[in-house]
Amino acid sequence: MARIKPQALLNQSKKKKGPSRISISTIVVCNLVVAVVVLSLVTTYRHWSQRSRNTLETQNQRFEDTNAASEQKSYDLPGYADISTSKGLITVELFKDASPEAVDRFLDLCQKDHFKGMPFHRVIKNYLVQAGHSQSSIPVEEWTSKGKLRGRLNTSPKHEAFMLGTPKTKGNNNNKDFELLITTAPIPDLNDQLIVFGRVLKGEDVVQEIEEVDTDEHYQPKSQIGIISVILKREL
Repeated sequence: MARIKPQALLNQSKKKKGPSRISISTIVVCNLVVAVVVLSLVTTYRHWSQRSRNTLETQNQRFEDTNAASEQKSYDLPGYADISTSKGLITVELFKDASPEAVDRFLDLCQKDHFKGMPFHRVIKNYLVQAGHSQSSIPVEEWTSKGKLRGRLNTSPKHEAFMLGTPKTKGNNNNKDFELLITTAPIPDLNDQLIVFGRVLKGEDVVQEIEEVDTDEHYQPKSQIGIISVILKREL
């Protein structure tokens, strides 16, 4: 057997351990793969970015449409009412923006003739007149005691004279118990008792005439006075 020289063995070992060269075609294929991946990522990002913008624009448009519809609905609602009573006509302005819930209930009840024939069952001179189909759940003492304190209050009145409102009571959520109340003097201390949703524009003299009727010890009119009808109006 022929002997292999050490130098030849060393040369053979170096040839085996040397790294293999990468062909140009492999490099080109790898670059193409990387380019495709990058292009795919960019395309995906642009797609989702555009979709997000479209979704946001759609939501904003829906929000604007909802606000516009709400404003249009508020604009279309009647803003005035003629309250015909046995003493004469009272014209009121409704606070559609300041008290929307109370105004909505009032408008709904007007369409159902809720106030037709409603009597004024409580009249407190220099204070208020109140109409309702049932006796108010607020004791008379609360109204009269606050009336006595009114002259000693130094705060500016929150509720002026001839304001239209309804008492804040637990039963007020029930439309059947919805009552009407018109103040005949500034009442600064009834913010926790009264929801103001309008004011008298014409007919202050009619309110004062109702206020001047004779009452018993419970502030109930001795002669029957009531609401004949309520006509809603968009303009005066």
